[in-house]
Amino acid sequence: MQFRGRTYPLSTGCLDYGLVFGGSKTVLRGRVSNIYRPSDVAGVYGAAGAGLAVGRGARAIVLTNQKGAVLELTGQQVGLMANADLSGLAITMR
Repeated sequence: MQFRGRTYPLSTGCLDYGLVFGGSKTVLRGRVSNIYRPSDVAGVYGAAGAGLAVGRGARAIVLTNQKGAVLELTGQQVGLMANADLSGLAITMR
């Protein structure tokens, strides 16, 4: 993550609970807002959703953590997948 001209290494982990069929590869890039110091980005982000990917498509997700940080992710998804799930993303600073 880059914040005020400095680079901070992050680690991520994710979980999906629910119905998922198929498989896909998703590459996301994002921006975080509503943070005042680098450590505000760390935390657990959650979302509920449903989706369908056939071939190549776009993907966008907006998540919020317990500190109020808003993470906006966009990217490409390739594959065949249908889902209805709860998703979680954990970000830690290294």
